[in-house]
Amino acid sequence: MARGILCLGLVLLGALQAPAQDSLISPIPVPHLISIPLQRDFQEDQFQGKWYVVGIAGNSINATRRARFKMYTTTYELNDDHSYNVTSTMIRNDTCDHWIRTFVPNDQPGQFTLGDIESHVGVQNYTVRVMMTNYNQFAMMFFKKVHDNYEFFKISLYGRTKELSADMKDYFARFAKSLGLTDDHIIFPVPIDECIDDK
Repeated sequence: MARGILCLGLVLLGALQAPAQDSLISPIPVPHLISIPLQRDFQEDQFQGKWYVVGIAGNSINATRRARFKMYTTTYELNDDHSYNVTSTMIRNDTCDHWIRTFVPNDQPGQFTLGDIESHVGVQNYTVRVMMTNYNQFAMMFFKKVHDNYEFFKISLYGRTKELSADMKDYFARFAKSLGLTDDHIIFPVPIDECIDDK
């Protein structure tokens, strides 16, 4: 009898844990690239430089991530082969962290793939698209990643400064929601000075 109750308890525990594990994988599907705008006549030289990440939204963002999120920067450095060295600078565990990767141009100007993808464990596909930009104030970016057979996407709102207009933020949020995301999936990080303004 005791063994039967123990087995039943273990089965119920497993049933309770399964949805919790599944909730790590968002049910919000990744939109098809055809539905994502692409900046016309993309000017690679004007796009390079430092961008503050003013907004971010994605199907892997949840309440836990929202609580820990701080503003960070991403700097694009154009190479002779038209790829970018991309450095994201953020504060993690009270230390300044730099994450460096290469974005290689695709067949469409303004669209890129992740260079040296083999060195990124578990990443099977990674696409970056410049949705829109005026180069000197804002940019909206789309990222799609396939990792261990799961698809994730995010959109980022970049600013050349830490603040953008309320109208621009509202447009970003509305576009995110048009992709099936909710307010819970959207973050406007609080501007910080530490780390991201270091030369």
